[in-house]
Amino acid sequence: MSPPPSNGKPLPLWKSFGCSAFAACTAEAMTIPIDTAKVRLQLQTAVPGQAPKYKGMFGTMATVAKEEGAGALWKGIAPGLHRQCLFGGLRIGLYEPVKNFYMGDTKGESPMYIKVLAGLTTGALAISIASPTDLVKVRMQAEGKLPEGTPKKYPSAFKAYGIIAKQEGVAALWTGLGPNVARNAIINAVELASYDEVKSGLKTYAGMEEGAGLHLLSGLGAGFFAVIFGSPVDVVKSRVMGDSQGLYKGVVDCFVKTFKNDGPMAFYKGFVPNFGRLGSWNVAMFMTLEQVKSYVSKYS
Repeated sequence: MSPPPSNGKPLPLWKSFGCSAFAACTAEAMTIPIDTAKVRLQLQTAVPGQAPKYKGMFGTMATVAKEEGAGALWKGIAPGLHRQCLFGGLRIGLYEPVKNFYMGDTKGESPMYIKVLAGLTTGALAISIASPTDLVKVRMQAEGKLPEGTPKKYPSAFKAYGIIAKQEGVAALWTGLGPNVARNAIINAVELASYDEVKSGLKTYAGMEEGAGLHLLSGLGAGFFAVIFGSPVDVVKSRVMGDSQGLYKGVVDCFVKTFKNDGPMAFYKGFVPNFGRLGSWNVAMFMTLEQVKSYVSKYS
């Protein structure tokens, strides 16, 4: 189903933020089981002589559901939605205004470097604000690895913020901010810029028109390029944020130890579930966003 034509006027910033937050939360709720599988695979370290517990995206999801119940696949959904309200709303909602700011008085299609610069800017700004929600989400997803019967440290997302701040200090809520900013700025720039480029290319060279097919293919393209460029920093981000035992002294130490202990391909650990996650997430998010923004613009 194609969205109705809009009234042609750009949405005010608060409406753009609201549409973006809604679309991001919708995509989060639909794809978080894949994200849980991705995090488990990324946190899994090699043990000599021992077969890995988690194998592949679907195998990991099946193992988690069998051992911990199907609900465990949605572990971290609350902080995930907190994250998307802030991060998704800001990074996507600010993209067009920031891109237009960088364009200045220049008319016409934005060049690729402007799109990338706008994506880097809004991604870095948004995650700097929303990083605590990302930390709690990873901690709660990683907590599912504990042996059965072991009491959980974080009973809920809201309590987790307080527990971490009390036990580790308020600054600990921004643990892993460096790789998180790097990861999300890169992925945001690649996602939004490649969505723009793929969509424009499909219109120009394939003759596609606005509609579900165009948005689906553009979203898949955005997800694929985001994983290619963002996977190494995503793995380090997950390991640093999920490290509550002090295994890593920082980002560089995590890179070095991961490379030394698990090899270079460890930086693309969970590649398939990561693409499954980002590909499906982008499809769900962009298709929802295009529909919602069109309706809001038409009936505002």
